Amino acid sequence: MLEWKEEYSIGVEQIDEQHKHLFEIGNKIYDLLENYLYVDKYDRIVAIIRELKDYTKYHFQAEEDYMIELKYPRYFSQKVEHDDFIKKIEEIDLESLDRDQDKHIREILTFVFDWVLEHILKKDMLIGA
Repeated sequence: MLEWKEEYSIGVEQIDEQHKHLFEIGNKIYDLLENYLYVDKYDRIVAIIRELKDYTKYHFQAEEDYMIELKYPRYFSQKVEHDDFIKKIEEIDLESLDRDQDKHIREILTFVFDWVLEHILKKDMLIGA
């Protein structure tokens, strides 16, 4: 589980609120992984993946619009990272996910948490600086 800390704040309220929501989506993945009452988690993880993809597209667009407005010099490198994240989510093999659900849920969780934290702390922090 990943908890929001004030040190993750970049100082742009709209973006910080969106980052908090990304943490919430990531924690839905964590909660699903830890829930041993569900024998078949496939439909739930597919719904979370869809939510993650839709929300990150919305968030990335908002963040990119903000960077354009600021004439942020690292806009293009940010855009490439955003596009790569979306591509990775879109490439999740749902068929193999169904065969070994917990393994793939764990991989998705690690990818999302690692990427979001790394991106916020190393890239997005520079936007608010």
